[in-house]
Amino acid sequence: MLQIHHHLLLLVFFINFMFIVSAGTLKIGVGVVLDMDSSVGKTSSLCIKMAIDDFYQTHHNYTTKIIPHIHHSESDTLQAASAAIQLLKYDQVIAIIGPHTSSQADFVVDIGNKSKVPILSLATSTSISPIENPYFIRVSHNSSSQAQPIAALIKHFTWREVVFVYEQSDFGRGLLPYLSEALLNIGAHIKYRSVISPSPSHAEISEELNKLKENQARVFVVHLSPKSASLFFKKANETGMMQKGYVWIITDVLTSLLHTLDISSMQGVVGVKPYIPKSIKLNNFEKRWRRRFHTENPNLEMERIELDVFGIWSYDATYALAMALERVGSDIAPTFHRKNNPVTDLDAIGTSKLGPRLLSEIGKTRLNGLSGDFSVVDGQLQPLDYQIVSVIEKEERFVGLWTWHHGISENLRDIKWPGNSNSIPQGLRVGYPSNGVFPQFISNSKDNNTNEDKPTGFCVEVFEAVMEALQPQAPPYGYNHYTIDDGHTSRSYDDLVYQIFLKKFDMVIGDVTIRANRSNYVDFTLPYTESGVSMIVPIKVDDRKGIWIFLKPLEKGLWLTSFAFFIYTGVVVWILEHRVNKEFRGRPYKQVGMIFWFSFSTLVFAHKEKTISNLSRFVVIVWIFVVIVLQSSYTAGLTSMLTVQQLQPDFTDIHDLLAQGDYVGYKDGSFVGRMLLDMGFNINNLKKYTSLEDYHEALSKGSKNGGVSAIFEELPYVNAFMAKYCTKYIKVGPTYKTAGFGFAFPLGSPLVPLVSRAILEVREKKLSKIWDIYFKPEKECTPKNETAVTPDRLSLDSFIGLFLIAGISSTSALMISILKFLYENRGILASEDSICQKMYAMARTFDQENDQSSYKGSKKTIDALGTTDDDDLSVIEDDITSNAPSPESIINHEAPDIVETTIER
Repeated sequence: MLQIHHHLLLLVFFINFMFIVSAGTLKIGVGVVLDMDSSVGKTSSLCIKMAIDDFYQTHHNYTTKIIPHIHHSESDTLQAASAAIQLLKYDQVIAIIGPHTSSQADFVVDIGNKSKVPILSLATSTSISPIENPYFIRVSHNSSSQAQPIAALIKHFTWREVVFVYEQSDFGRGLLPYLSEALLNIGAHIKYRSVISPSPSHAEISEELNKLKENQARVFVVHLSPKSASLFFKKANETGMMQKGYVWIITDVLTSLLHTLDISSMQGVVGVKPYIPKSIKLNNFEKRWRRRFHTENPNLEMERIELDVFGIWSYDATYALAMALERVGSDIAPTFHRKNNPVTDLDAIGTSKLGPRLLSEIGKTRLNGLSGDFSVVDGQLQPLDYQIVSVIEKEERFVGLWTWHHGISENLRDIKWPGNSNSIPQGLRVGYPSNGVFPQFISNSKDNNTNEDKPTGFCVEVFEAVMEALQPQAPPYGYNHYTIDDGHTSRSYDDLVYQIFLKKFDMVIGDVTIRANRSNYVDFTLPYTESGVSMIVPIKVDDRKGIWIFLKPLEKGLWLTSFAFFIYTGVVVWILEHRVNKEFRGRPYKQVGMIFWFSFSTLVFAHKEKTISNLSRFVVIVWIFVVIVLQSSYTAGLTSMLTVQQLQPDFTDIHDLLAQGDYVGYKDGSFVGRMLLDMGFNINNLKKYTSLEDYHEALSKGSKNGGVSAIFEELPYVNAFMAKYCTKYIKVGPTYKTAGFGFAFPLGSPLVPLVSRAILEVREKKLSKIWDIYFKPEKECTPKNETAVTPDRLSLDSFIGLFLIAGISSTSALMISILKFLYENRGILASEDSICQKMYAMARTFDQENDQSSYKGSKKTIDALGTTDDDDLSVIEDDITSNAPSPESIINHEAPDIVETTIER
């Protein structure tokens, strides 16, 4: 009976086919499965019909024509599958357009694969893959493509954590892995995933929103169906989560269908959707579409109806299908291969002969449609760029573009955020102690313009400098104060840091020390201050003088340099005077002693030896000047050291304090108190203070008068205290290592490495300037006045110029003398003897006395006798010089005695 029924159907179809062909145009059925109760279904079905009309009005000579068979899926998955089977079984359609929901498309695509009929679906879900389903053609955007523009938007506003709200379905889950990856690539992440059922109740949504509110979440990405989204945002508005400080980003499906939602509860929401370029063709079509839609649906309010992107894609897909069908040609009838003994309806349908060829032709189709360039590659429509819009009052407003080639627009238009706020919602909730112990580091104040709480102080300046160094990656932030101890509650800095773990703050700044116990529930950045705990004690006067104090005016380098120049000057003078001055001659030990004696006797100007050579006199004059300067400087320095009071600390070791049982102080609320207990101090001997002035007062009184003998404090506080009271107190003892001040973040926060790198940059370039703003040393603490308390020792740097002059003078005189000696004895150098013989001869010549005094005496005697005849004078001079040994005799080891020629009166 079943076979007879099938044969009758084939006969009817064959008769109809022959009638259509005889008319000259092959009319081929195309199925359309849409939810006609939805806005997308109504819009798309009309666009499909208008596409067919427009195409064949333009291509009236084509031999094929599409006949649409529209079936209503009734928002039901099984109904959609049943409609597809009916279209294939009874209408013999060669392709099916739709459905647009992922759940319905999943069933219909499976039918298309088995029957080899192309399914042109508007479903965006990534759960349906053209690779796994060869007859599935996605004529809309793949949902995964929107992950990039959403991540770019989050990066633009430097948010680091988002909450992903999605539907518990293939449609909702499909976007999750792609969005997670895109966020990780920009240094952000999904902090929490909120799952909503496909048909949620009011109670379910309210419960989930309360969880999100308690979780202190601020930035949300919502990926729901339009029906669920309407209820979700209505409840979010009632919960108070559509106020200032919140960020809501919706995905492309919701953004494209905003006109179908009640947007009164969505003010300030930002969304992304495919960008359809404006064109005359699109504008004219939209006008025609609105007129025809109103004609076919006169009872619908046109204010809630708009031509959406799904309708535009349906139009272009139908256009492309008509073009592909014409290329297939009219010579192939839309027939199916059937099994002989069909068991199911699918077996009865069989497989399409036309399907594989039509699928290939659709993939080759390229056209400039209403959406722009329309082409299908690997079973998917090539993605368009995205536009960013925001919901303002009763409409959506264009904000900017995101393109595949250039990313997000550099200059986005101003956005009205939830709560009608113009300012970017707070990215980081920055906690700080509102009543810090030392206001110089951090304190709370009121902004004169906004009357809002605002922190000030050194730590705040450093934090803002770090945020500036992070640009353009710096996240937006807002300050939130936290009271440490107001007299009613006893809170510590541990409690402040713990607020991050409780999700009250996103980070904490201030004079917060990096501690091991705190790192169990927060992550710290690198420190931005010096690390360690040190001891401050009062200064006492020490009048005791050391036995070696006479060595202290000069530094070691200056002592050694002075001694070297004394020796060098003595050697130079000896060389210059040795041949002409009998006082610089004699046995070797006598000559060595003369070198030291002459040089060092200049200190007290006690040298009795007269210098004959003009060069040596020049050297001595310069050297005496150097000695005078050194002597006066040494005397002044020693006098200062002997007369100025020497200041010493009261205590230098912690053991002295422990042994005497003295009181010590520390900052109230600091971990230093626990550290002192661990060192062995009695808890009764510990005193808490709350300001630098309190420290000064306590140290001034001393342990015996109600004060303390020492203050233990972290180095930043110690440096701040010493900048103000350096003349009265001193830092002594070892520095007990700690990690310094740092910024606290939640465990695993991606901001920690970024902020740490920025801290290094600030420490290198700006930190010292910021420190000087808040802790500039008092006048008495300047280096100039510190020298009055502890006189500086004289260093070599102060006398380099003086020694340079002395060295050049002595060396120049020595070189002139040597060159003159070599010139006078050039005969020895010109001889043919060996180098050793020449050197020996020169040494013997240098060691011989050049009796300048005898020569001068002869001259005076001649003048006294009145002998002025030049010939007689020359005879006498020849007689004097004739007795000098010749160079040849010295070389030949002949050394006749030098005859002293004198002329007696």
